Amino acid sequence: MNRFGSLLVLLVAFVSCKSTSDRSADGLREDTIPVKLLTLSQKSVGQQIKTSGVFTTDNEAILSFKNGGVVSKIYVKEGDAVQTGQLLATLNPTEVAASVGQAKLSEEKAQRDFQRAQALFKDSVATLEQLQNAETALRIAQEQLRAANYNRNQTEIRAASAGYVLKRFVNDGQVVGPGSPVLQLNRTGGSDWQLKVGVSDQQWSRIAVGDSAIISSEVLGNKVAALVYKKSEGIDPASGVFTIMLKLLPGDYGKKIGAGMFAQAVIQTKEDASHWQIPYDAILDGDAGKAFVFVTNDGKTARQVEVKVDAIQQNTVSISAGLENIPSLIISGSAYLTDGSPIKVVK
Repeated sequence: MNRFGSLLVLLVAFVSCKSTSDRSADGLREDTIPVKLLTLSQKSVGQQIKTSGVFTTDNEAILSFKNGGVVSKIYVKEGDAVQTGQLLATLNPTEVAASVGQAKLSEEKAQRDFQRAQALFKDSVATLEQLQNAETALRIAQEQLRAANYNRNQTEIRAASAGYVLKRFVNDGQVVGPGSPVLQLNRTGGSDWQLKVGVSDQQWSRIAVGDSAIISSEVLGNKVAALVYKKSEGIDPASGVFTIMLKLLPGDYGKKIGAGMFAQAVIQTKEDASHWQIPYDAILDGDAGKAFVFVTNDGKTARQVEVKVDAIQQNTVSISAGLENIPSLIISGSAYLTDGSPIKVVK
């Protein structure tokens, strides 16, 4: 009977010790946070830059009269097709014709004066100086007549090349000054269309001439391939951004596009400096290009570090600094971590 009682006491003590051990183990599991890791490695990647703009061409021109006056006739409307040398607009020639008449009369008088001075000089009545002055006056009058005839030819606007009328600024009977816009034309061949987009200074520095791009628009239907054709060397004062010109690759979309039509574009830059590509969910919070992530060096303790965000893609974030010499990034369970939290790696 005493032996049975001793065994019972030992059994109770064993169960008590096991329960204490289990509670200790359970307590450790409650303090340790399960996480998933991503092995970090740098790689060179290009950046996708999303932007938007309007269609235009390199051959747009604003046509105007050299001299001011009253518009006699505008022969075209917006959207009209024009051919090389076609008459587009004329000024009322009355004022210019009067200037030509005055210049012609002055030239005739100077011619008579010069002939008279020649005769008098032969008879030793006029001096050599008087003859030379008459000759100079004749040459001046001839140049004035030539200038007047040139201005008379500038009372017409003719198309320098085949194309379309994009905009008409004036109507018949309006008074225009020298150089005032009258018509806007462009040549709209299938390979001449470009998309004019705006980018920030950082994006501008990454984009290079020759980079590929994809243009999408509701009127085009399918996406259109393009290349970076030109980069502005200065900021556009009107919009406050840098201008990039995307040249559309040849296709049968020319008749679907009109100048000023809106479209979106994605520019794919070439590979540059090495970056880390990490999942978007690994980022905790950030501001002004900086963010925080959790990493681990030993697989047992979490450590919070600050990183520099270079670009945000659809599902990933490009990091340019802050992850040097760090083997693993915590990509799951970050919301429950603090700096120094114990972790347990799970798959």
